[in-house]
Amino acid sequence: MQEVRFDDLGSMGYREAWDLQERLLAENTAKKLLAGTRVHAQALPAGEALRVNPVPATIHHLLFVEHPPVFTLGKSGKAEHILLTPADMAAKQVDYFPTNRGGDITFHGPGQLVVYPILDLERFYTDIGRYLRNLEEVVIHTLAAYGLKGERSAGETGVWLDAAVAGRERKICAIGVRCSRWVTMHGFALNVNTDLDYFGYIIPCGIRGKGVTSMARELGYNVPMADVKQRVKHHFQEVFGVFLVDALPL
Repeated sequence: MQEVRFDDLGSMGYREAWDLQERLLAENTAKKLLAGTRVHAQALPAGEALRVNPVPATIHHLLFVEHPPVFTLGKSGKAEHILLTPADMAAKQVDYFPTNRGGDITFHGPGQLVVYPILDLERFYTDIGRYLRNLEEVVIHTLAAYGLKGERSAGETGVWLDAAVAGRERKICAIGVRCSRWVTMHGFALNVNTDLDYFGYIIPCGIRGKGVTSMARELGYNVPMADVKQRVKHHFQEVFGVFLVDALPL
């Protein structure tokens, strides 16, 4: 069973968390490049390869964070899906970042659990579709613990409630990832006690005519974030077949 280093970052600005993810991804991709160089060295004359130092294994990470209000746009998204002007965003104190993840526009803010796995998928499976479905599965199991039936919507990444009921579809978790040399970053955002008014200022995920919801709205009360975090950790370990250890200071 593989080890994943877990760190709860608390409340952190989007740019700072993005930079941290990029650093962890770069550290892992550098190790993989070095490993490839070492494999190539095996073709050297006898004894030469022995001088190549062993390459440390890549390190899996799982980061939890809540962001101050921010809109983020995926690399395939459309800026016109933001319905506010820059002046409006400044007045409402909401930031904006075009990003290098997949997907379209979404909102992050207090009361939303954002989960960033930095995993070397070559140590699991080289299948992005399977990885996305497994992230959805973590959320579906977490919601089930609260009596909420999370579902997939055909052709749309993320987790929904009443996905097949026309006019009642509402998204509770958005997913968008990046992968470089099979190392992942970005992840999913689960609306726990999120202020849903912000989603009215965008076309969430570029999808028109469908709603957005939160656990608090569905259950009728604010859900203890600490409890949700514990359940997400449990189901992440279960779905990915890993165990979490507390990370050293990053």
